[in-house]
Formats: sequence, structure tokens, C-alpha cells
Amino acid sequence: MLDVRGLSVDVGRGAQALRVVRDVSFTVRRGEAVGLVGESGSGKSMTAFALMNLFPSPLARVAEGEVRLQGRDLRGLDAESMRQVRGAGIGMVFQDPTSYLDPLIPVGRQIAEPLRAHGRTDGLDARVRELIELMELPQPAQTARKYPHELSGGQRQRILIAAALAMRPALLIADEPTTALDVTVQAGILQLLARLRRELDLGILLITHDLGVVAETCQRVNVMYAGEIVEQEAVGPLFAAPRHPYTQGLLGSILTPRSRAHSLFSIPGAVPIAGRWPSGCRFHPRCPIARPGLCDVQPPALLGSGLGEGADRCHLSAERGSANAWTTMAVRA
Repeated sequence: MLDVRGLSVDVGRGAQALRVVRDVSFTVRRGEAVGLVGESGSGKSMTAFALMNLFPSPLARVAEGEVRLQGRDLRGLDAESMRQVRGAGIGMVFQDPTSYLDPLIPVGRQIAEPLRAHGRTDGLDARVRELIELMELPQPAQTARKYPHELSGGQRQRILIAAALAMRPALLIADEPTTALDVTVQAGILQLLARLRRELDLGILLITHDLGVVAETCQRVNVMYAGEIVEQEAVGPLFAAPRHPYTQGLLGSILTPRSRAHSLFSIPGAVPIAGRWPSGCRFHPRCPIARPGLCDVQPPALLGSGLGEGADRCHLSAERGSANAWTTMAVRA
């Protein structure tokens, strides 16, 4: 359904342009949730904005690549055609509902706004009530008349999801939809997304820094680091036997049922500043097994099945397999 090939994003113009996303390729099928995971600054949100051609800065632009939705080339569309795709083809949910809901307008009117923008005004009130009920919110008619401040954080996020789905899009992009919510509310939002995916045959691209969210919600996952995808895999195999040292480090830094068998640790250093990437493998300054003369010189390719599973960007994958780079480091020490 969604097919992204070789997507690159630049910020700036001419010689001053910085490539903040490079050669990103992935797919999302109908009825499937795919995760895009990584630390802050890895390029996740910029990738999402590129799919919508809706950047937060006028200096950002798609420099290369293809974005196809249900076979339609989105990069070839003019501004008006792309506006029609937003909402009708792709819906997007952002991480902070208070920034996207107008405090002076009842939430029912805000849910209806995409319908009005696309000229779908027949049966507007009934559709709004239907969407509120779909979000599992009580008393749809009364809820529609409430203002954002009268709702909880989780309820406001459900209102944003309702607005994003008003035009029945094939794809929902959810950018950190559970950030700043407490654990029980977060679980409710994730369960809602899973139900919507099944019932509406909805494709979901879930952008998050939280691997626990990916484990609960997604079928496949793309791990991003420094503007590139470094590993693609089905969720089960990725959690059982991650291959890229960065993915292994991420999983080693979170609490899981298997954490008792080893000490939690953090990956040293930080994600490089966008556009000022290290030479060679972008992870090599933080990697415990980086090989001088190779990893710091030659950029690795993303090698694997080519089907969005079993691929990683590491020079040493063929000889290491899924051996844990951080355990290897500890043994050598």
C-alpha cells in the first residue's frame, strides 16, 4: 500500500543544504502496523513529514526517492492534489494534542474540519458521533460539544485520532502518539490503534523512540539512526535476535523480562548533529566492535531480503550473525 524507495531529505539550499534523511526505503501493507524507531534526532519525524510533503520548515524538501500510496506517485502531485491526499489518503496524529486542538472550538467541530475541507458536509453530525463512538469515548453527542480543556490527555489524543480518520484514509501516521501519557492511558491508546488496524484494515506507520510500544503494537519495525535505516525486521525476530549493534544497544538499555540475566547499560555518546555525520558507518564512533580502516571509511549498505525483514546496515553482519556486539565487548574487556 505505502511503498517508500530511496527517500532523502535536505534542509537548506545549495551548498549549505544538509542531508538529514538518506536513502530510506520501507513498506506498509493494509492492516499492518510498522514501527519507525530510534533516538531523538534520528530522522523519524522528518521522514513522516516527507511522506505528507508537509515540512515544519520551508527550507526542508524531498531531494530524492519515491513515495507511492496505493500505486500512486505522491511526489508527482501538485499542491492541490497533495492537499487532497492529506486526510483522504493519509491521516496523521501528532504527539501533543494540546498543540493541535483549538482551545476555543468544541472538539466535534474540530473532528468535522477535515470533512468540511474535502466538501463532505452531508450527514456531518452523524459522522462525528460515529467517530467519537469509534474512539470508545462516552456519550458521543455530549462529548462533541466539549472543549479540549474539558477532556483528559488520553481523550484529547483520541479526538486527534478521530479527526485523522474522518476521511477514512488507508494509512495513519502516528508520531509518538503516547508521549506524555501515563502508563494506563498509553496502553488504552495502543489497544485502540490495534483495534482500528484490524477493524478498518488500516495501515499504520508508528513513529516512536519506545521499543516497548513497538513490541505491543507493530508487526514489522525499521530502526533509524543518524538519518538512515540500520535494521529492518519482523518484530518477533528483532526482539529475539537483533543484528545491528545499535539495535542491540537499544534493547540492552531497556527493562525486559530477560533483563535479570544481564545488567542494563546505555550506549555511549550521542546521535550526531543532523547533517554532520561521521565518515563511513554513522554509528562507528559509538560502536563497540567498529573496525578501523573499514567502519570509519566505507559507508555500509542495507543488506538483506529486500522485503522489509532481515536486513541490516553493518559491514560485519556476515561474520557476526546475531552475536551481541556489546557482550563481545564485555568479554574482550
